[in-house]
Amino acid sequence: MRPIHWKSGETINFIGYLKVFKMLITPGKLLAQINSPADLKKLDQAQLVQLCEELRHFIIDNVSVYGGHFGASLGVVELTVALHYVLNTPYDQLVWDVGHQAYGHKILTGRRDVFHSNRVYQGISGFPKRKESEYDTFGVGHSSTSVSAALGMAFASKNLGIQDKQHVAVIGDGALTGGMAFEGLNHAGVSDTNLLIILNDNCMSIDPNVGALKDYLTDITTSKTYNRLKDDVWNLLGKLSSFGKSAQEIVSKIENGIKSTLLSQSNLFESLHLRYFGPVDGHDVDHLVAVLNDLKKIKGPKILHCITTKGKGYAPAEKGNATTWHSPGTFDKITGEIHKKVYDKPQPPKYQDVFGHTLVELAKTNNKIIGITPAMPSGSSMNIMMKEMPDRAIDVGIAEQHAVTFSAGLATQGLVPFCNIYSSFMQRAYDQVIHDVCIQNLPVNFCLDRAGFAGSDGPTHHGAYDLAYFRCLPNMIVAAPMNEQELRNLMFTAQLPRNGNAFSIRYPRGQGVMTNWKTPFEKIEIGKGRKIKDGEELAILTIGHIGNYAVDVCAKFAKQGMDIAHYDMRFVKPLDEKLLHQIFSKFKKIVTVEDGCVQGGFGSAVLEFMADHNYRAEIKRLGIPDGVIEHGEQIELHKECGFDPDGIARAIISMLEPSKAIV
Repeated sequence: MRPIHWKSGETINFIGYLKVFKMLITPGKLLAQINSPADLKKLDQAQLVQLCEELRHFIIDNVSVYGGHFGASLGVVELTVALHYVLNTPYDQLVWDVGHQAYGHKILTGRRDVFHSNRVYQGISGFPKRKESEYDTFGVGHSSTSVSAALGMAFASKNLGIQDKQHVAVIGDGALTGGMAFEGLNHAGVSDTNLLIILNDNCMSIDPNVGALKDYLTDITTSKTYNRLKDDVWNLLGKLSSFGKSAQEIVSKIENGIKSTLLSQSNLFESLHLRYFGPVDGHDVDHLVAVLNDLKKIKGPKILHCITTKGKGYAPAEKGNATTWHSPGTFDKITGEIHKKVYDKPQPPKYQDVFGHTLVELAKTNNKIIGITPAMPSGSSMNIMMKEMPDRAIDVGIAEQHAVTFSAGLATQGLVPFCNIYSSFMQRAYDQVIHDVCIQNLPVNFCLDRAGFAGSDGPTHHGAYDLAYFRCLPNMIVAAPMNEQELRNLMFTAQLPRNGNAFSIRYPRGQGVMTNWKTPFEKIEIGKGRKIKDGEELAILTIGHIGNYAVDVCAKFAKQGMDIAHYDMRFVKPLDEKLLHQIFSKFKKIVTVEDGCVQGGFGSAVLEFMADHNYRAEIKRLGIPDGVIEHGEQIELHKECGFDPDGIARAIISMLEPSKAIV
C-alpha cells in the first residue's frame, strides 16, 4: 500500500481563520470602577444616568468591532442598571428571557474586561450561562422560559421559608407570545410567591411582533386617560410604607376600578391574579429605581410593564430596520454603515435564501403551498414569500408547537404546508410532530434551518439532534441536501402529492457551495442515495452539506494514488438499502460523517443496517459527540469534534494505516 501523507491545515477550498489583535475598548470612568453589583451600589443614585451612558457606549463600541446582538441590550440599559442597583444579586434571583438583552448584565457582573470575547470560540457566551457566572441564575437561549424558571425559584424560597429573597423575570413582549410564558403566568397568579415579572415592551422580537397580544399591549400603552390616572395611583402606591393595611386596600380598589372602567382589556394580567403596574418609561433610571424599591415591599406575584426602545441611544438602530439591528455584525460606529464582506468572485447563496426563493417559485405553480414560520421570517427567509404572497406565508409568533399543529390542520384540508423551524427550536414541538402529524400520517413538510452547528449562538441554538429524533418516528421521511441544487429538488419532491408521511429537510446555517444553483427541478426518488466517487479501499458515507468536506478529502487522497469511495446517502429514513447492500458487499472499512449527534444518528442507522443484515465491517462514525459543544465558528467546532477535512483524513489514515494514525 502506498504511504498516505496528510499535512494538517492544507485543506482544499477552506479558508483558515486568523487570530487577530483584539482592539482595546476602554470603559468610561464610572464603568471602569464596576466589577460587580456591589461596586454599583457604592455610586450615588445621581450618578446612574452617567453610568447608563457609559454602559451604552461600551456596548456600542464592542459590538461595532466584534459583532453580536445589539438592539435588545441597548434597550434595557437603564433597566439593567436599576435592577442591579436595587436588588441584592446574586442572592436575589434575576432571570433574563432569551438573553439577547443581557449584555449590560454581563458587563456589570464581572465580565467587562473579557466582553470582547463574547460569542468567540472559547470566549464568553452570548447568553446567560449558569457555569459562567453566579449572576446567571438560569441558562437561556430559547424564548419564553423566564417566568417558569423564576417561579420555580420563588416557589423553592417559599418552600424553604426564605421570605427576603426577590425573584425577577425579565421577558420581552415578543417572548410573551410563546405558549410557555402563558403557562407560567397562569401558574404564577395562584402561586402566592414573591415573584416580579418585568415586561420589556419594545414592540419587537427579532422580527415585528404579530398577533392579538401585540394589539392588546398597544392599547394599554396608548390609552392617555388610563395612563394619566394611573400616574396618580402610582404616586399613592409609592407612599404605602407610610400608611396602614386599610389604606393599601383602598388604593388597590381604586387602582382596580380605574383599570376596569377605563381600559377593559387591561384585565388580562389582573384576571390571572397578577398585580399589574405600569406602563412606565423604561429609560428613566431614577424612576425605575423608585418603582423597583416600591415593588420590593409588595408581596405576591406582580408584573411591571416597561416601555423601551430597541437600539436606544444609537440613532441608526433606533431609526433603522430593527430586524437588521438585532444582530448586525460589525459596523462603523460613526456612520452606522454595516460592514459587508467584499469578494473578488461570485459567492454561493445562503441555504436559507435558496429555501426562500425556491418556495416562492414552487408556490407560483402549486396554489396549495402555504409557508409557516414561528417568528423567524427574516432568519428563515420566509419573508421573501411574505412579501410576494402575503396571504400564503404566515408568521404565527414565537409558537413552535402551534406552528406544527397549525400545519397539520392545513394538511388535513389538502393544502401543502412548508413549516420552517430552526432545528434547535423544533425540539420544542416534538410532541406535536409525533401526536398531531406522524400518528395521523399527515404530509407536512418540515424545513429545518440551522441544522448542525449554529456557530456563535452556541449550544442552545445548535441543531445537533434532528436526525436522531426524527428518524425514530413512524411516517417520517428524513433527508438532507448536500448542496443548493439538492435542496431545491428535495423541496420540489416534497410538494408533490404523496400518500401521507411527513417530510423533513435539514440544512445548515450559512452558504452552500454552488453559484449556479437555480437549476431546473428534478424529482428525487425518496430513499435514494447516490455515488459521488467510486473507490476500492474504503468508503465514506455522508449525509447533507458536510459531504462537501469528503469531496475535498477524496480529491486530495486521489492525488496520492489512494482511491477512496464517497457516497451521499441523501436520506437517513428511509435508508437506501439497495445502495448499502452494494457498499457492504464491497467494502470492509467504512467512515460515516454527519453534522449531527453520533448517538442515534446517521452512523447509528448504518450500524443497525449492518447488524440486521449480518454484514461485518470496520465502521468509524464521525459527528457530534455525546456532550455539550460550546460556541464558535462552524469550522472551529467541526475541527473540535473531529469531522473537519483534517479529522476525516485522520480517520481514514487510522483505518488504512494504523501506524500513521497520528499526523
